[in-house]
Amino acid sequence: MGWKCGIVGLPNSGKSTLFNSFVGSGAQVAEYPFTTIDPNIGVVLLPDSRLDAVAEISGSATKTPTAIEVVDIAGLVKGAHAGEGLGNRFLSHIRGTDAILHVVRSFTAPRVPHTMGRIDAADDAAVVDLELVLADLEVVERRLARISKAVKSGDSSRQELSALEKAREALGQGKPVRLASLSDEERLAVQGMALLTGKPCVYVVNVPEEFAGAPERAPGYATVEKYASAAGAMVCGLSCKIESELSELPLEEAGVFASEIGISERGTDRLVRLGYRLLDLITFFTANDNEARAWTLERGLCVLDAAARVHTDMAQGFIRAIVTPSADLMKAGSYAKARLAGATRIEGKEYVVKDGDVVLIRFNPA
Repeated sequence: MGWKCGIVGLPNSGKSTLFNSFVGSGAQVAEYPFTTIDPNIGVVLLPDSRLDAVAEISGSATKTPTAIEVVDIAGLVKGAHAGEGLGNRFLSHIRGTDAILHVVRSFTAPRVPHTMGRIDAADDAAVVDLELVLADLEVVERRLARISKAVKSGDSSRQELSALEKAREALGQGKPVRLASLSDEERLAVQGMALLTGKPCVYVVNVPEEFAGAPERAPGYATVEKYASAAGAMVCGLSCKIESELSELPLEEAGVFASEIGISERGTDRLVRLGYRLLDLITFFTANDNEARAWTLERGLCVLDAAARVHTDMAQGFIRAIVTPSADLMKAGSYAKARLAGATRIEGKEYVVKDGDVVLIRFNPA
């Protein structure tokens, strides 16, 4: 699995429609609040033209792309942290995600009522964010009550205590934990708490269909963009309805339809790219006669980490790695020609893996 994202937002904001845009189908969508009762979970395979080329050159019988897991929970409403609505029951389902997609609505539709009777995308974002802040504040205060006693008795880390105090201060001011002035060590100390507002976030502006080809021109987009910047997050505009319709069409038909309405790149594809940027991830490849496969790895990690991602035995018995950049391999057309061109290198365990590397691990089996 590459990474995992959770979808949040007010009821009727388009969350489940966005979910369907990723997975093709599966989430119930209707014109009333709280359609999603149980969390929707889907795995989305991520096509990669580099994987296709690597598989062809390697003569691989199969190819396996990397993937993301998408979790859609019930819509959050004002007071969710205190038990209002249904979404608060499922916040635990997104605590385990790597990033959050926060859907806000900028479209009007008489048959799809807004829970607060008006359309204000930035205000909607603030309503849901406050619920996430209050939910995190409750978690932090509970942990602080326990850790304070443990620190006094010498049984716990002062680093964690400092991090919790700074997190509580930010949350008490209505700010997300991602904006708290935590050191790298302090962030690591509270990482296991999976605080919702500490996760990277993309605000997804669900624009009217007529703005699908130019979402940045849609009403409310600019205000959400400004809001996202202040919240230490990114923004992406798309029409969830159009994206869902595109996901149901054959690839060629979807391309024609998208072109006709002025969409040069699928909104869901842009969201995936933003997710990789937010989480600072790269893709590397392995390939043999049986399978060519794409893997996700945190940028800056070494080939020993990549070996462990593939199989722990590879890391434990690591000897060396044979590395060929996929761009060079595609240009050469074969491994033999890539070696002759000097594109293939033998690397030790300290080598930092680059995006697009094709990696062959030599190791002693356990």
